[in-house]
Amino acid sequence: RIAEELIFGVESVTTGASNDIERATQLARSMVTKWGLSEKLGPLAYAEEEGEVFLGRSVTQTKSVSESTSRAIDEEVRAVIDRNYLRAKKILKENEDILHAMADALMTYETIDKYQLDDLLERRTPVREPQGWGDDATPPKGDVKADAGKDDQDVEPPVGEGTAGQHS
Repeated sequence: RIAEELIFGVESVTTGASNDIERATQLARSMVTKWGLSEKLGPLAYAEEEGEVFLGRSVTQTKSVSESTSRAIDEEVRAVIDRNYLRAKKILKENEDILHAMADALMTYETIDKYQLDDLLERRTPVREPQGWGDDATPPKGDVKADAGKDDQDVEPPVGEGTAGQHS
């Protein structure tokens, strides 16, 4: 959402960030209610884990808390979300040039690989094409092991380069 605001303007924010907002809210609630990461409420667990029915315990069983504790939990969750929203906005504003370069790279290539991400974070321009984009699919110099020998046989190949990638 913040990136969309900075790139496209407030009037062009889409609903695409709704899943991110939902996940952030769930994470903040877990921080406060499950992991005891709230200074205001202290290191206490206010929610039980949901699980399978065991010894007569229902899957939906939860601890009940008072109305005032419930309100305090909601306030803490809101505080975590607000604090980290502002933090994310500050980081993105401080690195807005990278954000715009990343948006341009995504518009051009539809994907960003490790090497492009390195270029972006090091503020190197222009951002190279993704590995495999053109005719030459070799990684950039300096990123390949010079002595890939017998010791490397136990190392699993990167995603997409193993035997599963051969069955297309």
